[in-house]
Amino acid sequence: MNITAMTCMCVDVFDDTGEIRPGGEALNFAAIASEYNHVSIDILGAIGDDNYGKAILKSIENKRINKEFIRIIAGSATANHRIYLTEKGDRYFKDDSWNGGIHDTYLLSDSDKNKIMSSDIVFITYDSPNFDEVLELRKSGFFQIAVDFNVLRDFKMLENIVPYIDFFFISGEESILSQFHKWSEQYCNIFNITLAENGSVTYYMGKEYRVNAVPIDKVIDTTGCGDSYHAGFLCSYLRDSNITNAMNEGSKVASKTLSHIGGF
Repeated sequence: MNITAMTCMCVDVFDDTGEIRPGGEALNFAAIASEYNHVSIDILGAIGDDNYGKAILKSIENKRINKEFIRIIAGSATANHRIYLTEKGDRYFKDDSWNGGIHDTYLLSDSDKNKIMSSDIVFITYDSPNFDEVLELRKSGFFQIAVDFNVLRDFKMLENIVPYIDFFFISGEESILSQFHKWSEQYCNIFNITLAENGSVTYYMGKEYRVNAVPIDKVIDTTGCGDSYHAGFLCSYLRDSNITNAMNEGSKVASKTLSHIGGF
């Protein structure tokens, strides 16, 4: 199975130490997914030809990732994200944390669209500037789509796109679970909700699945934890179509990410 991860590749700058770690949802996801031999992973998106862009390429040069669709745009700035950590390792942002650079303005080329159409699954975030284009391509029915909706709560708007989302990932709390239970009775999609230290819940065909989070001694940094979970879940599910196994795999991979700085 081929997965194309898109589109956010950035550099995370940790404010307290100045430490720089390549990251972004697509990059974090691809780095973790590349460890599973039964899938091939491509990454699609744009970076600049600056030092941040070079750091991103360096970080994955030895990973089993097809880099053919990383667009290096001369004279452009690579996206970067300033990250702050609490004493408990929880990341947070400030109003000026994000500098989108070329990521925020890149338009998909015809070859990018052809690559997307030839993929088995595309992983993308809802807030990607290219999400609407990918969703329109998904409606053709040639590939499946896995989307990270993060903490989006506009369920009325989501009603219009839920039928096209094959793997629906969202961070949440118990109060929103009933909405996904209801949708799972209407659509044959997989709805996965992560609940931080309370584990995760998945709904499929009206049935609920629950697993606990994997406990760790100390949380160092929550950056990339969700991306790791999604990669572990999706790669495991593609191997054996077992939802409980996929959730446990996601939790295991996420716990490893919590134990170090950066997404991978």
